[in-house]
Amino acid sequence: MITLELKSKKREIFGKKVKSLRKNGLVPAIIYGGKNAGIPLIVELKDFKKVFKSAGETTLVQLFIDNSQVKNVLIYDVSHDPVTDEIKHVDFYEVDMDEKITTKVPLVFIGDALAVVDLGGVLVKAMQEIQIKALPSNLPHQIEVDTSSLRTFDDNILIKDIKLPNHVEVLENPFASIASVVPPRSETELESLGEKVEEKIEDIAVETEEKAAERAKETEETIR
Repeated sequence: MITLELKSKKREIFGKKVKSLRKNGLVPAIIYGGKNAGIPLIVELKDFKKVFKSAGETTLVQLFIDNSQVKNVLIYDVSHDPVTDEIKHVDFYEVDMDEKITTKVPLVFIGDALAVVDLGGVLVKAMQEIQIKALPSNLPHQIEVDTSSLRTFDDNILIKDIKLPNHVEVLENPFASIASVVPPRSETELESLGEKVEEKIEDIAVETEEKAAERAKETEETIR
């Protein structure tokens, strides 16, 4: 189990004044869940970025508050500035270590699919994450999917085929496809696609000309 640590302090600044916190390299945050829900905090931006890069939203973090309290939390939500993309606010969720959590974990594809390497096919990733259930201490940071078993265009990797960590339950259809390889497009298909794109462009041009003529006619009638 990966356990990361992050220090925080109780926040006493709210509203518009939080801008001053961000200018000083601090990020406002809050904890949900647990008995003391809604605790406002501040964390160092640089420290949070390091932890978030390793933890994501699926790895347990030990959050120290004023060096006196320790909370087991998940990073539940991170808000970004729409212009600068800088982190504006963080939501933590306190977990009960004895209660299972339902969450989504990212899939990481490893290995070389022979149908891609030898046959020139294209790897299709039907799923990027799967929903699981586990105790907080057993939550995996990610789940690896080995694509080397994809030797032909008829092969599929199903959810039931992936190797899961101990004590982790998947809440998905076990026969759902995760990955497969499709044949490369032939030259004829590529030429056909190019022709269709050209036809659509011509259609748009004609339609635009017709609309322009209609508007000109309407304007002329209005002037009269």
